[in-house]
Order: sequence, then structure tokens, then C-alpha cells
Amino acid sequence: MPQAASVAPPSKQAPVSTTPTSNGIAALNAANSWTLVRTIKLPQPGVASVDRRGTLYVADQQNNIHQYGPDGQPLNTYSPPLPGHVAQLEAWNTTKMLVFYDDRQEVLLLDRFLAPITQVRIADFLDGMVRVATLAPDDKLWLFNESDLSLQLYDPTPQRLTLRTPLDLIIGRTKPDFRFLRQYQNNLYLVDRTSGIYVFDNLGNYRKKLPFNGLSFVGFRGDELYYVGSDNALHFFQLYTFAERLLPLPAVGDVRQVVLGEQYTYVLTAAGVLVYRL
Repeated sequence: MPQAASVAPPSKQAPVSTTPTSNGIAALNAANSWTLVRTIKLPQPGVASVDRRGTLYVADQQNNIHQYGPDGQPLNTYSPPLPGHVAQLEAWNTTKMLVFYDDRQEVLLLDRFLAPITQVRIADFLDGMVRVATLAPDDKLWLFNESDLSLQLYDPTPQRLTLRTPLDLIIGRTKPDFRFLRQYQNNLYLVDRTSGIYVFDNLGNYRKKLPFNGLSFVGFRGDELYYVGSDNALHFFQLYTFAERLLPLPAVGDVRQVVLGEQYTYVLTAAGVLVYRL
């Protein structure tokens, strides 16, 4: 079993120890354990995130942001004054939520009532095109600059870039398709749909690469990373033992994203959000 601190070089991938899901009967029982609590009608929902209190945030087709209680009860809605595509929501911070508009190249911070706190225009301090962005625990902004293939850290207090990690040698000759960025437990996870997940420490130093490709989103719960696989199952990857377990999803079809809260699980489909209790 590899140690938690093991590092895979750019040309190699971190090992994964797969734990099979017992037999077919056990898998069927797991699939039948999903209890539907509520159906939220929200045609063609966009990205979603959940905060530490279990509150759910979902962007709709018009890029409004809807806030729901843990059981799916509607709470608030934020409608932007200017049109823009919501590429990422990040609600894990205890006091604020990040909204990244990739077409406008802007980052908006909202409070827990969806009231605007501040807005950051990326073009004011950075040359290039930012593909993904996320909020660090100390309120700095992690940005991936697609123009020069670099990971950058922006400090809004002095309004300057404080860190830059070039990724051209790490990426090599591959054609990446970066979709998601998230800091969790002192590591930074950059999701490339083409080749896998690049993992960096909290100073932007490259550590390893996880061999999970075809992904646009990953979530975290406890010491596990999770994602929806092509087998219509929720995959859980233990961050420190590298073990993997599977949980079959309910047969709803066209699952676009799954977000786990403490008590409920939210399954996003083309028709809206299904709220389940496991």
C-alpha cells in the first residue's frame, strides 16, 4: 500500500487501490437505499455547490443562483445585473461564496444571504485567460491562466499576484481541458477532463496526478474525493490510503453532477435537482 505522501512524477500517475463492490446483490441493495425526498424543477441546471451547513447552491439556465435548504426548500435567488456564464460555484468557505464568470473574467463573492460582498475583475491584474478559479481558505484566489499554462495565487488585500507555478513542463505535450479547481485539506486539485487530476500543495508545488479522466467536477467529503463515473456509479477515492469504493446511483438517467451534503445527496439532471436521503 503506497504512503499518503507518495508523489508521482509528471510522466506517471499516482497508484489507486480499488476495492470491488462485493457482489451484484450488494450493489442492488445499495442502489435501492436511495430515498427521494424532493424534486426541484430547474430545467438545464448549471454548476452546483454545497456549504458546510448543508445549504445547496445551483445556477440555472439564465445563470441566476438559487439557494436551497438541506432538504431542498427554496431560500433565496441571486440575479446578476449583467449577463454572464457561471463556470464555477464554491460555497465551502464559512462566510462567503465564490462565483466565477468565465466569459466576463470576473470573480464575485457573495455572503450567505446571496448579497454581493466584492467583485474582482481579473483583467485588472492579469494578462491572459483564466479557465478555472477557486477560493483559498485565507480568502486569496487560486487561478489557472490558460494563456501561459500557469497556476497563480492572487491576494485581494494588496491586490497583487503572490505566487506563480508554471505547468508547461508538468503538462507536457498533452492537450488539456481544465474544468474545475478546488482547494481541500491543504491540497489543490486541478481537474483536466483529458488526462486526470493534478494535485498541488497549498503553496502551488506539484505533488502527483490522479488517473481519473473524463471528469468536469469532483467533490470532497471527509477524507474522500468523489466523482460520477461512466458506469452510473458514485466513485469514492480515499485521499490517504488511495482505496476506492463504489456506490451505484439511482436509475434516473442523464446525471450531470452529484453533490453530497451531510444528510442529503443532490443529483442534477436535465430536468432539475433530485434530493435524496441515503
